[in-house]
Amino acid sequence: MEKEVEIMENSKKNFPVGVFDSGVGGISVLRNLHHLMPAEDFIFYGDSKNAPYGIKTTEEVKKLSFSIVEYFLKKRVKAIVIACNTATSAAIDDIRVRYPELPVIGLEPAVKPAVERKRHSQVLVMATPLTLREEKFAQLLKKYEQQATLVPVPAPTLVEFVERGELRSDAVHAYLEKILAQYKGKADAIVLGCTHFPFIKNAVRDVMGPKPFIIDGGPGAARELQRVLQKQDLLRSNNHQGQITFFNSESGTDKIELSRKLFDGLQEK
Repeated sequence: MEKEVEIMENSKKNFPVGVFDSGVGGISVLRNLHHLMPAEDFIFYGDSKNAPYGIKTTEEVKKLSFSIVEYFLKKRVKAIVIACNTATSAAIDDIRVRYPELPVIGLEPAVKPAVERKRHSQVLVMATPLTLREEKFAQLLKKYEQQATLVPVPAPTLVEFVERGELRSDAVHAYLEKILAQYKGKADAIVLGCTHFPFIKNAVRDVMGPKPFIIDGGPGAARELQRVLQKQDLLRSNNHQGQITFFNSESGTDKIELSRKLFDGLQEK
């Protein structure tokens, strides 16, 4: 019996990690995961059919998130990364309660490193409306209110640009000018609090200039997954070349092709 358990545990190392997002934005996190853990197999699920999550209710996002988790469990994943700040805010606590044995890693705006770079700085937090109105963000604001001026900047339309593979167009620049112009020359740091937003980082830089420090939560999530898998002895050996499989709720092949292009480094247009 002990041998059977040991064999099962060893084989579990070879199970994939499920990664999901409201669309293709979570591929920015997937790239960090793969870079840090190239031996791991990943299944990426983009829910583009229901994007954007950031303008939905909390209950709607919870329902969609649980549906994807159940999909992943049928694929026998060993861990799940919620590569979506909105879904993390809305659903991660409930998911962990329902599946206590399943390692679940979430995303939250990388406010801490942005604040700690400079005392009494102005930090813009670009995110979806749902992320900004959830309790988790309210707690972040309260935690750092004495150290920095945190300015929430709702930017739901950016999700739609990235879903179209439009990363640096005139329309993207015009939208960013509209929401960021008042902070030019004042912001010390910009937190990209949605996993779609790292793909338009260069456009943000075009608009805001070289001064603000720009950061997202992807690298931190990758380090946390590595730590958790290591702790539970679930990391694959490095002699395996990790495979990545893409799925999307939107029918057709366009989103799968866009997913692969974003992962490989889509030429910005």
